[in-house]
Amino acid sequence: MSEKYEELRKSIISDRKNGYDRISSEDLAAMEPYCKDYLGFISECKIEREAVEWTIKEAEKHGFKPLVPGMKLVPGDKVYGNGHNKNVIFAIVGMESLDNGAHICAAHIDSPRLDLKPNPLMEDSELAFFKTHYYGGIKKYQWTTTPLAIHGVVSKKDGTTVTVTIGEDDNDPIFCVTDLLVHLSADQMKKPMAEGVTGENLKVLLGSRPLTDDEGKDRVKFHVMKLLNEKYGLVEDDFLSAELTMVPAGRAREVGLDRSLLAAYGHDDRVCAYAAFRPLLEISTPRKTAVCVLADKEEIGSVGISGMQSQYFEMFMGDLCDATGASLRRCFEKSFCLSADVSNAFDPLYAETCDRSNNTHINYGTGIFKYTGARGKSGSSDAAAEVMGYVRRLFADNDVIWQTGELGKVDQGGGGTVACFMANRNIETVDAGVPVLSMHAPMELVSKLDTYMTYKGMKVFYEN
Repeated sequence: MSEKYEELRKSIISDRKNGYDRISSEDLAAMEPYCKDYLGFISECKIEREAVEWTIKEAEKHGFKPLVPGMKLVPGDKVYGNGHNKNVIFAIVGMESLDNGAHICAAHIDSPRLDLKPNPLMEDSELAFFKTHYYGGIKKYQWTTTPLAIHGVVSKKDGTTVTVTIGEDDNDPIFCVTDLLVHLSADQMKKPMAEGVTGENLKVLLGSRPLTDDEGKDRVKFHVMKLLNEKYGLVEDDFLSAELTMVPAGRAREVGLDRSLLAAYGHDDRVCAYAAFRPLLEISTPRKTAVCVLADKEEIGSVGISGMQSQYFEMFMGDLCDATGASLRRCFEKSFCLSADVSNAFDPLYAETCDRSNNTHINYGTGIFKYTGARGKSGSSDAAAEVMGYVRRLFADNDVIWQTGELGKVDQGGGGTVACFMANRNIETVDAGVPVLSMHAPMELVSKLDTYMTYKGMKVFYEN
């Protein structure tokens, strides 16, 4: 290198380094216990109801109480709101008035899965199945021959609600969707990948043993229903008022001989949800009110009563402002939101889909995105330069390892987050989250370093 320009080059040209070449010894030591705790959370919380129940239970241990209209709150008070058991919001009242805005981290706790149809139970050729309707964007072929578990609730005719979980305990059976043997798949393998397995064929195998002393029809189906009746008191009509879903069975695990990666179902987006929630258990009274939103339905457009487009966020924030004597409109105008959602990690096996220099990479820290969207930034909030500049300075001043990028090549595809819905409320918003390999697959991969740095970034954001 020419000595004449060496110093100038160092000062004006980016020198991106692997996070392990930059991380402090203190952060390296803190990373492992944080990731261990996260593995516990992601293993226990596979559907949004479970995430809501788990986070509320943990928050109450740390002094959080339900926000009730008419309450009067002072700095340091901790409150939460439960949105129909499907989304949840937590807040710690800050020293400054909410008229000066809040610092908000908004993540989602739903993930792609196989939901049961309203009339799911069937028998064919003396095999019993559940019919499913997939939720969110999936590659259907990935869900065949994958060990599955049943999670969800059933609202029975008598008004009681039963929680169902089968397939997670070591003594439980698991379930699966079958696939065609390679010996007979000549026609299937000629089809495009999107057509090799159809949505209607994502039927979950439940059993094969008939009741030998029964002379009625569909003896295998009857046997399966009999077992469900004995354990949960269910009858077939109860499926009409059920929320039952099939998700990958088993606990999250470390990956690699160096144990540097984490494998789990639902990193998207519970890796960011945990990073947004965890700091609220650790900080005391922040300068600005700290708000954590864990929303539902992002994978299908953030719609419905529990999605980020619903009025529940306004209702909670309105009650919060009333409890502190602030204006909701002024609060939104002065607030700042990190839309905490994952990004795609660069995968050298599929390098042709990405612009390498504008893509997040494993072990380079939390990803900060000016925009997401698809083909021309459609569906993106497209953060302003000043917004990006604020996050850049905040993270640099607090030794948060971060990177930036976009979701694949310009015409390749893309995706969205809740950022645009927060921005629609006049809240400055930027996307921030963990890079993920194999996103939306039954098993996704994230880096321990990126996972920890996302948590650190969220905590620094709340505290400043």
